[in-house]
This record gives sequence, C-alpha cells and structure tokens, in this order.
Amino acid sequence: MQTPWPPPPTTAPKDIEWRLPRHARSVGRARTLFREQAASWELPQNVTDTAELLLSELMTNAYRHAKAPGREIWARCEVTEDRLRVTVTDASEVLPVPATARPDDESGRGLALVAVLAADWGARRRACGIGKEVWFEL
Repeated sequence: MQTPWPPPPTTAPKDIEWRLPRHARSVGRARTLFREQAASWELPQNVTDTAELLLSELMTNAYRHAKAPGREIWARCEVTEDRLRVTVTDASEVLPVPATARPDDESGRGLALVAVLAADWGARRRACGIGKEVWFEL
C-alpha cells in the first residue's frame, strides 16, 4: 500500500471569512460572528475572549479610518493545530502605526493592545487589490 503524499494533517485547518459593510454596527456583528464560530471550533475561552477584543479593535480602526465609500471590511479567522490568526482587510492603503495615548484620551490604544496581547501581529498592503490587511495571531 502506498502512503499518500503529503501526509494528511492531524487536524485540518479551519477558516471562515465575513464581508461586512463599513459601518459602526459591523464591529459588533463581527464580534458576534466570531464568538459563535469560536464556540463551534471549541476554542479555549481565554483565546476567544482575547481574540474578540483584538478583532473589535481592528474592526473599529477599519471602520473609522478606511474612508472609501461603498467598500466592505473583511474579517478572516484561521485556526491551525496551535494558532489562531485573525485578519481584517479594508480599503485604505495607509498602514497603521501604534499611537501613544494620554491617560485622558478616549481612543488610541487599540494597536497597543494588539501588540501586547497577541503572540504576533502585522500589517501589509494587499498584493493584488486595493487596501491593506492587519492581522494578529494567538
């Protein structure tokens, strides 16, 4: 009997993508969709909670800063054996830079949270198409 090549993975990757309008309500919708998906994938609660917070931050940035009329915000989640990767894609080509918020500022801490809580994160312009991708891994 011949062994298949490449050998099948022990756990198949899982992924899902949502395309949402660039609207404030899409931030909450993305959190709800992620929570439901994380439950079906049986992700640990601490991973789910952290990923939901960071997804919310990236979705909020995309909604507030990617001001392209009629464009969508895409959120993609991928789970492998040891990693969750969440990517948010928007129509702006301006790459995000973590800000230094003052204690009385009401915003400006999102990317700082991502940098502290994620195992890794980054941003890049999309190779084919308009906009950028911002991602994190847990």
